[in-house]
Amino acid sequence: MSEENIEFAVDQRVVYPSQGVGQVKEIFEKKVGENTVKYYKIYLEVSDMVVMVPVANASMIGIRPIVCAEDAQKALELLGQEIEPVTSDWKLRYQMNLDLLKKGSIFDIVSIVRTLYHRSKVKELPILERKLYDNAKKLLEDEIAFALGKPSKEIEAMLHAKLEPLGAMISKKSPIIDDDDDDDDEFADDVNDSDESENEDSDDEDSDEADSGDEMDDDGDDDE
Repeated sequence: MSEENIEFAVDQRVVYPSQGVGQVKEIFEKKVGENTVKYYKIYLEVSDMVVMVPVANASMIGIRPIVCAEDAQKALELLGQEIEPVTSDWKLRYQMNLDLLKKGSIFDIVSIVRTLYHRSKVKELPILERKLYDNAKKLLEDEIAFALGKPSKEIEAMLHAKLEPLGAMISKKSPIIDDDDDDDDEFADDVNDSDESENEDSDDEDSDEADSGDEMDDDGDDDE
């Protein structure tokens, strides 16, 4: 097998944007039409799922190595820093943070967790934002745990220790005038309908190549 374009090795830990830390289980070739395509087979422990990603598309999707211990420590330190005020329009805030999650760098994820944690001290997060926060926090915990070689529970406690002091300080500040719209449920329905539509389109495109069980092909069209 040619090594051209192969960035990751078997057994290497990688980060799949929006999905979490995974492990490359196999690098193999598969016949697609008249072409032979190289694939990574990646196991995502958090969702107990196997994805097959064309080697040529891995970079475009945003799959990357786990950060080094030094960057993991930097991420922890950034988590405890004070942030600039963010928009009170939760729909705009949600889209901005969702875009950051798709980019997938550890510092983007830190920004999401820090922003939404502090926002929750001002006002309870809408359901969609709460899910986004929980997802980002889990992604951050897992990557830092692997980077530092520590248990996830220990990293979870470290994250809380960084977030809580500043969160307490924010909650003691003067009340903030909040202009969140009241049509949260309508927006949530729109987002869910959009996600379902994208999933249906993806299913139609991949039906010729789909594998059974928990294995799936990822051609880079849907990086969520």
